[in-house]
Amino acid sequence: MKSAMQRFHNEVIAKELFKVLKEKCGENLSSLISDKVRVVAGDITCEDLGIKDSCLLEEMRKEVDVVVNLAATTNFDERYDVSLGINTLGAKHVLTFAKKCDKLKVLLHISTAYVSGEKEGLILENPYKMGETLNGASGLDIETETKLIDETLKQLRAENCSEDSITSAMKDFGIQRAKKYGWPNTFVFTKAMGEMLLGHLKENTPLVIIRPTIVTSTYKEPFPGWVDGIRTIDSLGVGYGKGRIKCFLGDPKSIIDVIPADMVVNAIIVAMAAHANQPNESIYHIGSSVSNPIEFTWLQDYGLRYFTKHPWINKNGKPVIVGKVTVLKTMESFRRYMAIHYLLPLKGLEILNIACCQYFRGLYLNLSRKVKFVMRLIELYEPYLFFKGHYDDMNAEKLRMAVKESGEEAELFNFDPKSINWEDYFMNTHIPGVVKRVFK
Repeated sequence: MKSAMQRFHNEVIAKELFKVLKEKCGENLSSLISDKVRVVAGDITCEDLGIKDSCLLEEMRKEVDVVVNLAATTNFDERYDVSLGINTLGAKHVLTFAKKCDKLKVLLHISTAYVSGEKEGLILENPYKMGETLNGASGLDIETETKLIDETLKQLRAENCSEDSITSAMKDFGIQRAKKYGWPNTFVFTKAMGEMLLGHLKENTPLVIIRPTIVTSTYKEPFPGWVDGIRTIDSLGVGYGKGRIKCFLGDPKSIIDVIPADMVVNAIIVAMAAHANQPNESIYHIGSSVSNPIEFTWLQDYGLRYFTKHPWINKNGKPVIVGKVTVLKTMESFRRYMAIHYLLPLKGLEILNIACCQYFRGLYLNLSRKVKFVMRLIELYEPYLFFKGHYDDMNAEKLRMAVKESGEEAELFNFDPKSINWEDYFMNTHIPGVVKRVFK
């Protein structure tokens, strides 16, 4: 419990995100938190959410009326056993707990829009049925997947494999199982299976599934530009601003679907209120690709203009000069680029290292690891670099309209991407926010 409290204060309350609340409440913040928040140590990979105290568990079942599940591992390259345990079985355990809550009004589950895999065209806000696959392959069964994981781990341990070898094998196993049924990686595959379980087992439980696209820094609340850590497109922005990225891989004509974090939170709050005590399943895409699309080339332009005007100062105190990057439009052109600029020189270094009695061994191994890392990242992100889908948000639009018609705090809980001027947002909010909070 002490560890849970420490995490809550260090990883939540201590964040800059709460500075507005701290300024508003001053010394009263601690008493406010004590009154409003109760921290419970748990583990969603376990039955009863890992809560051993039966009295506490009973109290929670009597008092909890809304359950929001944001717990997930979002690592594309996660071990299959870890990802299935959290993203799939974890969702089931949360549902089981919610169904036992006497006063339950709604269970809200945070998924991801990318459970769609590599679908093209307009992607609807539809549920996944048990055993449904993206490529039409039959035989997807979550219980079977769990058994396969157990058998694979048992075999690896019987062979006395090291923990590093087991981790690597379980990562590869997850990718293999995902691709067998049409998903590009372990993350979206296990999230899709989590949705399947929820829809299949919910019975009369009021269920809302929120599917955000790429989540970026806050638009307005509690203040503009807050971001915690590097997220997807930001990793490219950071690399570019620091002068480390000379080329991009992707389709210049593609649409990049992003949505600010506070709009996702607003959508969650509104959906909870709208679906309380309604025994159905509602799914919402929270994104911008239909309502207010952003082109890939716009992001390139924003980055070039921002870092030309506000260059990053390197550790030597000198500004990093950025320029237009080479855009590689196909995987074939990327492989050629890597071969000419990295793989051939690396092969030359390998031969030189052998000729010089391993004198360059450290340098060779370091560069080799970096090249393998880049190739692995590209393999994982390839489906999104050439993504041709657009996320229908008709359900989300109906929800926005209902809020406006009710006249109840529509501005306070804004999650309409049409209200965003992307040039202004990226140039004056998002990129400055990333530079301030992420660049190190």
